[in-house]
Amino acid sequence: MRKTFMLACIAIVCLSACNNEPKTVSSTDDETKRNIEVSQIVNEAFRTGDASKIDSVVSPDYIDHTDRGDMKGPDSLKAGIKWIHDNMKDMKMELRRQWADKEYVSSWMRFTGTNEIAMPGFPAGPYDWNTIELTRYKDGKLVEHWGFMEIQSVAKMMQPAIETKKVMPDSISKKAK
Repeated sequence: MRKTFMLACIAIVCLSACNNEPKTVSSTDDETKRNIEVSQIVNEAFRTGDASKIDSVVSPDYIDHTDRGDMKGPDSLKAGIKWIHDNMKDMKMELRRQWADKEYVSSWMRFTGTNEIAMPGFPAGPYDWNTIELTRYKDGKLVEHWGFMEIQSVAKMMQPAIETKKVMPDSISKKAK
């Protein structure tokens, strides 16, 4: 299932790569429009560091499926936004393409900037990576997130990590129960 999903995502990205202008592909129903609005609010929180709208658009049952395990609840998302702005102050996000329906929004994103601290598998210094951010919605609220990084971006980060001076806060690094 995962393999099929990843192949489908890769195919969508490859087929859409012919044009560099960001586009949103979706149906026109109200649920889909709301999901896109919520996605934009969350992206804006990552851009600005202002997480004040997160509680209004993220379900209390929210789950972020990360490499550190499942993180639960809006507070884990807000802690992640704060951590990014404390440690990746010049991060830029570019929405390359977006697809949406009544339940999911899939965004092809490019992130650039400078990581101020080294983490395992992610050295300090400049970064430039592409991801597919897949989010699921229910009743107009974000309920799940998965992030898939482009293999070339992962390969760039596979350098030995330097011991970090800062660690991720417990609210981010602890696995959800």
